[in-house]
Amino acid sequence: MTFRYDFAPTPFGDALAVFSDAGIVSFDLSESADPGVPWLLESVTRRLGAVPEPVPGAADELTDALDAYFDGQPVRFDERFAFDWRLVDGFARSALQAVCEIPWGETMSYGEVAVIAGSPGAARAVGTACRLTPLSVVVPVHRVIRSDGTPGHYGAYPERKRYLLDLERDASASGS
Repeated sequence: MTFRYDFAPTPFGDALAVFSDAGIVSFDLSESADPGVPWLLESVTRRLGAVPEPVPGAADELTDALDAYFDGQPVRFDERFAFDWRLVDGFARSALQAVCEIPWGETMSYGEVAVIAGSPGAARAVGTACRLTPLSVVVPVHRVIRSDGTPGHYGAYPERKRYLLDLERDASASGS
């Protein structure tokens, strides 16, 4: 299995996109102003047990889909791209796959996702899966909210979650 990486621009800065022969393995929004910082690639290398090779242009098709998404078009990434789930297993994988089913502009509570994923009562585990997802944005974990209707967190960046929820709500309201 070979792995390659490229960077894809988002409103939050460039994201590291890692691909295998089977699909997107990781899409990571950097916590640094420079997504090329070595620790970001080192983290995914450690988790994969292999060093991805830089391939400029590898993320071009994903970048086009992200551009459409951030322009307010309802993109369902799991229908346009294959995901390689190798970095996620067990219930976390079931939870993230259930999250992919949440329609554009809609939300579900952590508990509702737990039910769909087959483990009622595992709301906290859904939260952990969302927090640790290797596939930010492309798996719409931002659509998973608290049972009281508040957004909750998005890693260390709750403002990103609010931005994504507002983007989808506003685009849906305008009929995009």
